[in-house]
Amino acid sequence: MRTDAELVEAYRERGEQSAFEELVRRYRQPVFRLVLSILGQAFSGDAEEVAQEVFIRVHRGLASFRGDAQFSTWIYRIAFNQAINLKERIRYRVPHVSDQTLANTASAAADPHRELEIVRRNQTVLECIYELPEIYQSAVRLHYWIGASIEEIATLLGVPENTAKSYLHRSRKLLYTRLKEKGEGYV
Repeated sequence: MRTDAELVEAYRERGEQSAFEELVRRYRQPVFRLVLSILGQAFSGDAEEVAQEVFIRVHRGLASFRGDAQFSTWIYRIAFNQAINLKERIRYRVPHVSDQTLANTASAAADPHRELEIVRRNQTVLECIYELPEIYQSAVRLHYWIGASIEEIATLLGVPENTAKSYLHRSRKLLYTRLKEKGEGYV
């Protein structure tokens, strides 16, 4: 199995389309997971589009890739930047439903008030996550929503494993503090 560097060289020097296709196969899932971790589960369709755009940018920019960093670091940085850019543009597209609307909506649940409380609590947690610095948001989403290991988080964010652990630790502390400030003592 050829290394990323060998695949990049084969594509750049000899135009081997199969080399680029192999890079896409290797990085399709990790790039999508990273983008989804930044945008959030509600934007999985947008995450797919961003992932495709990342590979278009990689294809166009591969000739200028100097190899100063590993290919994986380069592609993850492109993905991270693209996702952050889109996140800024879609910030206001998140649908908002008022508590009154939720309270007036019929529910098949045995205890609709309990369901409403769960929705409110989950919304508070999401709001607190959105208040975290971008890198902490990504670490939390990768770990808790996507189930990525510390090693995977470190790779996707382009940081050492201890730094990824530190991001998770700091994000948990910040979340706990913010939730406590909002009266959510269940954490």
